[in-house]
Amino acid sequence: MTVHFIGAGPGAADLITVRGRDLLAASPVCLYAGSLVPTELLAHCPPGVHLVNTAPLSLEDIVAEMRAAHAQGQDVARLHSGDLSIWSAMGEQLRCLRELGIPYSVTPGVPAFSAAAAALEAELTLPGSCQSVVLTRTSGRASSMPSGETLAAFAATGAVLAIHLSVHVAEQVQAELLAHYGADCPAAIVWRASWPDELVVRTRVGGIAAAAQANALQRSALILVGRTLSQQDFGLSRLYANDYDRRYRPRGDEPRFPAGQEGG
Repeated sequence: MTVHFIGAGPGAADLITVRGRDLLAASPVCLYAGSLVPTELLAHCPPGVHLVNTAPLSLEDIVAEMRAAHAQGQDVARLHSGDLSIWSAMGEQLRCLRELGIPYSVTPGVPAFSAAAAALEAELTLPGSCQSVVLTRTSGRASSMPSGETLAAFAATGAVLAIHLSVHVAEQVQAELLAHYGADCPAAIVWRASWPDELVVRTRVGGIAAAAQANALQRSALILVGRTLSQQDFGLSRLYANDYDRRYRPRGDEPRFPAGQEGG
């Protein structure tokens, strides 16, 4: 018996991984985050599955369901939205399972910022412009931010910021970013990335608050900020340069990886 934690992806039912889909199909019990996970994904569950919507449950209630399945020797598919590595509340569940000696596995999912970048048709890290993406948020009722993790501190690096769970304080976000990015730096708000009703609003740092208000954007909206969101005047990657000596394409009289040593 194993509790399989599965990242359901950002919303589109076909963005779950093949592994996640197969685990869903093989688990007689499914605990799913009903407030965020599309119901279409539940079609992958086997006939007769015991479905539990965890949205109204407490941590103790959720663990009790897992313990009951463990007692019956039944695998559990624990379906969370997005990817499990950030803001999933998986950590506290894993801690409980370790204390109880219940086996578990973790299957990643497509994160929301990736789906938002795809909607914008943007590579967030461009040569000579930006090589870092910061995933962050503002303080909320469920989790406060550590003192050193401020938008201003991250903005000072010039990296692309993917700001989650913060569209309700868009004015605050805009105010903290202005001094570092300037009013004209590209920004975007992507609501329900990859869902059928996805909405993409392109704006500038100086227009974040107005864009959020004009479109009545709440909950499940992601704010992205950075020059690479719309930049065209960036350098070429050396990766595909004809004169770039690399393992799979040796170049020059004394290549680092001579032909025949590609697998070394």
